Amino acid sequence: MSRDPGRHDAGQAFPVYITVVGGLLLLAFAYLAVGQASANRNGAQTAADAAALAAAQHTRDQLAAMWSKEVLDPTQWQQIFDGDVVGLGPSCGRAEQLATHNDARLVSCAPEGLLGYTVEVETVRPVGDSIVPGTEDKHSRASATAEVEPRCTFEPPTVEAEDDDLPELACGDERWVLDPENLVDLPTADELFAVHLTD
Repeated sequence: MSRDPGRHDAGQAFPVYITVVGGLLLLAFAYLAVGQASANRNGAQTAADAAALAAAQHTRDQLAAMWSKEVLDPTQWQQIFDGDVVGLGPSCGRAEQLATHNDARLVSCAPEGLLGYTVEVETVRPVGDSIVPGTEDKHSRASATAEVEPRCTFEPPTVEAEDDDLPELACGDERWVLDPENLVDLPTADELFAVHLTD
């Protein structure tokens, strides 16, 4: 009695087929796990960047308000632009707000020099279930530093200058000739200071 060679080959090929399909499924699940972890890490970094920028922007706004208050006393300007002043309120509250807005919790927040903040955040949501053990309870962490950078320069007043004269303020490409008698048009906070993430 002869056997059908086609049926015999098919019987041998079936286990190979199952092995290949199983391997492909395992590979797909592995890619999914990597994608989940990557998305979670990206979310953490986005939250950290936003939190650090928020803290720095809060400091920038306070410095700009101080400059506007002291605009008639140019001897105070440089200290304000350098951030070397007293009376600045804490800015980590703004960092916490932005971390929460981005589904993360603020782990730490600290000043970085006079004009910067470094924050660390942790995602609220874990990576989730995957074929990698332990990811269901793993939360991603990320940190970021943002700083305030003064955009303006000026010539400090000289002894010979009239008491009511104000120096010309150069902020990037803008030039501000300030009239002590008409101070309604002053540079805004983002014209006085830039805020950016550091490398």
